[in-house]
Amino acid sequence: MKAVGLIVEYNPFHNGHLYHVQQSRKQHGADCVIAVMSGSFLQRGEPAIVNKWSRAAMALHNGVDLVIELPYIYSTQHAEHFAFGAVSLLEAMKCDSFCFGSENGSISSFKQLYDIMAQYEEPLNELIRQYSKEGNSYPRAFSLALQSLNIKLENDIDLAMPNNILGFQYVRAGLANNYHIRPSLINRVAAHYHDSALPSGHIASATSIRKALMDEVAEDVQSFMPAFSWNELNEYAVKNNLLHSWEQYWPFLQYTLVSHSAEQLSQIYEVEEGIQHRLKEAALLSESFEQFMANVKTKRYTYTRIQRICIHILNNVSKQKMKQLMHKPSYIRILGFTDKGRQYLSEKKKQIELPIVTKPGSFTDEGLALDIHAATIHSLPLPYEQRRQVLQREYKQPIILKKACL
Repeated sequence: MKAVGLIVEYNPFHNGHLYHVQQSRKQHGADCVIAVMSGSFLQRGEPAIVNKWSRAAMALHNGVDLVIELPYIYSTQHAEHFAFGAVSLLEAMKCDSFCFGSENGSISSFKQLYDIMAQYEEPLNELIRQYSKEGNSYPRAFSLALQSLNIKLENDIDLAMPNNILGFQYVRAGLANNYHIRPSLINRVAAHYHDSALPSGHIASATSIRKALMDEVAEDVQSFMPAFSWNELNEYAVKNNLLHSWEQYWPFLQYTLVSHSAEQLSQIYEVEEGIQHRLKEAALLSESFEQFMANVKTKRYTYTRIQRICIHILNNVSKQKMKQLMHKPSYIRILGFTDKGRQYLSEKKKQIELPIVTKPGSFTDEGLALDIHAATIHSLPLPYEQRRQVLQREYKQPIILKKACL
């Protein structure tokens, strides 16, 4: 069977994601679509709006055949480490290719950029560090660094766009590690990643969908999502009386910041340059996470960077632990599959060298233990009975759909 891999968060799964799934399958003539999906916490330092099981179900009902979890040690990282973990897992799954969405550009442009990066790696990295310290986001710092060195691409890629910088890191991860998996792209249609307002038409960004949901204008969202995704999201919200956002975790984060010493906080991953003092002071002066972020943010620290720091504080992930765990993936956690996905696993299992985990209770790995810990933290705002069910599910078999999605 021929497989194409997708790197996703599905936060939540919307019509743009459906287009990506359908076009990826068509473009590659794939028998099986495999999604490596972030678990409980996401790349921009946010809790997933619903748990990973609901998001996996959305994917499996909308054309994805197999969903595996991107471990916490990669899903909460900046673009380079996020991409390395995701592409490495798709390589381990023996995917023939992977396909990502891009605001503009072509695969040849991304490959050319990789060659340039290899040639100018040291001065580029130094300039990226300088521009990042001035308060620029990583994509913006990257773009400015290229401009400073007068590097021009044959077909310009707008590296201020987050999907383009992620796309470059995906291509880089595959080429730098001599992986067999081949990169490809599909140009994004209609909505851009950062768009915060719902557009006309039927494709909106996940950012604008989440904003509409949190602003309690959910009825405006339904037309931008496949029916199953909308129903799953609505059912989750009704059953739990919430959709996850940082505000639900603010009491836990505030307590942790106030009760821990500055020295203890300095041991947490990504806490650098004395920012722990600013975090502690802001925690005492803030009544909400939104107010806390406004009090902490500086030109040097972007919202994304601060949120990722807060994710690691909330989950108590130390620099030592992350350094210990950040290596090539050591397991493949299956969240769910269709009949086609199950058939693919059966056909490829002898070629897949990493352990395939469907029952975490019978598999020991510190990275997997951290994933389960993150799922536990993510479940804290839920009512007791729902939280208990979510945590029990961490140790049970994956979702199985009886009929393959078309």
